[in-house]
Amino acid sequence: MRKCLALLLCLGFLMPGATGLCEPRKMELDFSLAAPKDASHRSYLGLETQDPFLLNQIQTKILIIEIFSMYCPICQREAADVNKVFELIQKNPKLKDQVRLIGIGAGNSAYEVNFFKETYQIEFPLFSDTKFVIHKKIGEVGTPHFIGLKPNKKKGLEIFYSQSGEITDPEKFIEILVKASGLKL
Repeated sequence: MRKCLALLLCLGFLMPGATGLCEPRKMELDFSLAAPKDASHRSYLGLETQDPFLLNQIQTKILIIEIFSMYCPICQREAADVNKVFELIQKNPKLKDQVRLIGIGAGNSAYEVNFFKETYQIEFPLFSDTKFVIHKKIGEVGTPHFIGLKPNKKKGLEIFYSQSGEITDPEKFIEILVKASGLKL
């Protein structure tokens, strides 16, 4: 019985969920992240200090968050595609200053996040969520999970996109996110 339960739990973590657009709503996540030690990452996020920060302090029109785990085989397999998303954004002059990408390691320590970053040559900022605090606040989504956020002066941050599972086409993923956000290029 225990083996069956363990197998079902494992399958639940490996199966990607529904993908796609969602009804824009206020993001009610009151967590802060530690400022990156890397000055280039702080600059990328528009942070002026090394103090912990809130998501709405990131200077951007679109914020893409990847919820990952270094133990997730799908996250490992698709790290190259997520790197490609970052590369395509950075190479596009219309997107470079308007879209930011970060990753949050669900249940991963700073050591594990750094190991993932080095192993898969991740260039965008990654943050640890050792005790699953952030992961719980966003509904304990499976990994990988992508969330698209945009600032709204009246409502704060709004979620305009949510997807569990793999990115099969980095270019199409960016196209869908930009269109869903309403960003005018």
